[in-house]
Amino acid sequence: MDKTNEQLEIKATTGKGAGDVSGMFNEFMSAFEEFKHTNDNRLNDLEKRGSSDVIVEDKLTRLNAALDGHKSALDRVVLERSRPNLEAGFASNHANDEYKDAFSAYVKRGEEKALSIGSNSDGGYLVPDETELEIARLLSDVSPIRAIAGNRIISSSTYKKPITITGPAVGWVGETDVRSETASQVLSEITYDTMELYAMPAATSNFLDDAAVDVGQWIADEVNLAFAEQETAAFIIGDGINKPTGFLSETQVAESAWTWGNIGYVPTGEAGDFLSGSESDALIDLVYALKSGYRQNASWVMNRSTQAAIRKLKDADGNYIWQPSISPTGRATLLGFELVEAEDMPDIANDSASIAFGDFRRGYLIVDRRGVSVLRDPYSSKPYVLFYTTKRVGGGVSDFDAIKLLKFAAN
Repeated sequence: MDKTNEQLEIKATTGKGAGDVSGMFNEFMSAFEEFKHTNDNRLNDLEKRGSSDVIVEDKLTRLNAALDGHKSALDRVVLERSRPNLEAGFASNHANDEYKDAFSAYVKRGEEKALSIGSNSDGGYLVPDETELEIARLLSDVSPIRAIAGNRIISSSTYKKPITITGPAVGWVGETDVRSETASQVLSEITYDTMELYAMPAATSNFLDDAAVDVGQWIADEVNLAFAEQETAAFIIGDGINKPTGFLSETQVAESAWTWGNIGYVPTGEAGDFLSGSESDALIDLVYALKSGYRQNASWVMNRSTQAAIRKLKDADGNYIWQPSISPTGRATLLGFELVEAEDMPDIANDSASIAFGDFRRGYLIVDRRGVSVLRDPYSSKPYVLFYTTKRVGGGVSDFDAIKLLKFAAN
């Protein structure tokens, strides 16, 4: 590997120039151009000799990993720059917010006076509204499914959503023709129970004594990643037992036999792989398995490993079907639709449903019960102070026709 390419890969994996969003994005785009050049060489070797050079394959693998690493670093910098300072920004406009001051005193020193209005029946105290909103914002930024799914905020433990499975019969008639009685629409109801999701960040007394510590931001930052990881797994593969029901946990049927209550899939035609010579055809079939009304707002969902395989594919005209975002804050696209990376999606394997495509805003609903509570525990893990932080979340498929899967199977 020449020196230029080696430097390019090191930059992409280490995030050289971190903080310079424009510079990091330019390095990412340079890495993608090098990736395309290397993959073109691999494809030429396959066409001419029936096999590719091991060195080229190795370089392509490293460039693929470099692209993923650099995009992750870029996303972290963009997220960090968008983060507000909760206490500083809020205090300037609401200096007399007694509850917020009292909550900060509770977190730092265990003082509970003036906090009775925010007590939680399950124990602990509700965080201030600004901290709860920041937790929700961070979760939407970090949790891939939450970022594209529908959302409802409720004040009870259960949300019931009425749905129409089939609408009333309609048709055209003449002005004086007899109108036959129309069939009644079929209604049903989906119930979403909210379950407790918790995180338990720890802090030292010295850290909490620091007057500069932004209590609300610290709690939001600490629980954010833990909540996001658990949520995402549940939204994709959750079994519904003390957690949301994931869309991959629903019954999967071939799209030709689809009925309400099931998730339809399109097979690749090859067990554990794309069909050789027509790899992109299955992806195109999946796009058009989705009705046009859903397609206009659809997204792809897959993990990093599957995305790495997709990056190598071209259409019939020789164009790469995977394209990077045109801006640092955007998403990559596949066949013109945004691609969302979710590591809890399965790797490509025999009969795996490794790619989902759909309008997740209509297809999957996340239900949040209002309120995030914190219980301070200075005893269980001395010298650390633990903060048992909980929120209640539910979720499940809301429209079974809005999400389709690509299954790596012969049929």
